Amino acid sequence: MNTTRTTTVTCPNCGRGNRIPVAAEGRPRCGHCKQPLPWLVDAGDDDFAEIAERASVPVLVDLWATWCGPCRMVSPALEQVARDLAGRIKLVKVDVDKNPQLSRRFEVQAVPTLLVLDQGEQVARQAGAAPAHVLRAWVEQAMAGRQPAAGG
Repeated sequence: MNTTRTTTVTCPNCGRGNRIPVAAEGRPRCGHCKQPLPWLVDAGDDDFAEIAERASVPVLVDLWATWCGPCRMVSPALEQVARDLAGRIKLVKVDVDKNPQLSRRFEVQAVPTLLVLDQGEQVARQAGAAPAHVLRAWVEQAMAGRQPAAGG
């Protein structure tokens, strides 16, 4: 497993590009202005545990498919939620057609299926697309009952 895989994220505050690891402790910050960065990564059957379940922040999981119109419609809204909640959540996208083990594990019957995981445990689930403000409220409600980790 390649634990040093990175993704590039543009800082919404200053516009600088930042390379951030897909799996890491803590919360990514811009190397230039030090503001929290939105954390958007892809995961699959082989690296989901490392990227999503061991994350130190709550994870919004988007179980989607390339052929799915609603999935393509909701993707920008999810990215907006990740920007709005930068430093507080991690957005992990999983293509269900390429990752059948995760599709079976989470019993995906329709796409998109959205999950909120906290320390690897599913705390919320919903199927279907929704506008960014609705998704953000849903994620914040799911995180409201979350207990902070010791020392954090």
